[in-house]
Amino acid sequence: MNDDEPLSAEESLNLIAQQSRRNRRELGGGPARMLAAWALAWLLGWGFTYFATQTASIPGWVGGVLVAVLFVFAITYTGYVSARAGRGIRGPSKTVGAMYGYSWALSSIGLTVIDIRITQFGSLSSDQVSLLWSGTWLLLTGVLYLAGGMLWQDKLMYGLGAWMIVSAGLSVLVGFPANFLVLAICGGGGFLLGAIVYFVREKSGRR
Repeated sequence: MNDDEPLSAEESLNLIAQQSRRNRRELGGGPARMLAAWALAWLLGWGFTYFATQTASIPGWVGGVLVAVLFVFAITYTGYVSARAGRGIRGPSKTVGAMYGYSWALSSIGLTVIDIRITQFGSLSSDQVSLLWSGTWLLLTGVLYLAGGMLWQDKLMYGLGAWMIVSAGLSVLVGFPANFLVLAICGGGGFLLGAIVYFVREKSGRR
């Protein structure tokens, strides 16, 4: 191939994906660590929240506080790992990574506004509000992972997104408070499985 010939769209995406994977391995910023942090937050936070609904000795707000604290930890750790992995990266890889990160922030803010506004109408019971928030946030997580999987040509990431979307539907179907179990087991378990697979890939040097 002529060196001066421009790359096709598919070749450009493959090149970006290869550069991103190589940089993550070299800088110690692979997705395994970030997924492990989120697995911890979802398993402990939502698992405890479900447990709190089954006993009168624990106020309901305790679970919400624990989830908030764990999520802040996961967000902070994800930001730290992402920033560390982005050191020295230039060109399309950095731009794509930044745009994907902004997509998470913008969509999260938008969904929060929508869910709060729907909740304020007062037409939903507390159980239905719980289903609304758990279902929509699982759905958003799944869609963004699907997008990331397509962007970086990562089948595991794409599969994780599909699993989260299925879990979103399941969380609404099972009702309250079993939706918290779906968040913990299916959501947190999906993150944990993904972290394990990525960790094995990193150790084996697979791309």
